[in-house]
Amino acid sequence: MFKKIIIGLAVVIVIVLALAFMQPATYSVTRSVAIKAPPERIQPLISDFHNWQLWSPWEKLDPAMKRTFSGAPKDLGAIYAWDGNKDVGSGRMEIIGLTPPTKVGIKLDFYTPMASSAMTDFVLDTKGEMTTVTWTMSGNSDFMTKLMGVFFSMDRMIGPDFESGLSQMKAVAEK
Repeated sequence: MFKKIIIGLAVVIVIVLALAFMQPATYSVTRSVAIKAPPERIQPLISDFHNWQLWSPWEKLDPAMKRTFSGAPKDLGAIYAWDGNKDVGSGRMEIIGLTPPTKVGIKLDFYTPMASSAMTDFVLDTKGEMTTVTWTMSGNSDFMTKLMGVFFSMDRMIGPDFESGLSQMKAVAEK
């Protein structure tokens, strides 16, 4: 009986590992919102990290989170680092691409709870008095990310946070 349990467990482990190896090499999560405001009002909410406290879905998860701003005060070269509780972890963001007022590119490094890197892009597309803000995070899937992908979808894990943040950004920009 014990031998059958060990063989069954080994088969399950092999299947999970095989599924992990079949996961895509990259991931991407995208959400958008239409905001009744010009891009010139919206872009500073993104490219000035001091403004993220107004709309970021993660800022309220740890009121005692330590924030550090360095590099340029805003826009290209601005750096924002955080160190918080288990809900927000620690990491660093740097604005590495900026096309005012239509695009902000951010290099994102997570240190804890799991080390990883990603690119985050905010694209602002204006039609009339409406600006559509599209928030995309993409990165490479290392083996741990692929293994997690067998059980959890990055889109389902991060997507709701993007939706919440974009909704809060909309409320701030439309005031």
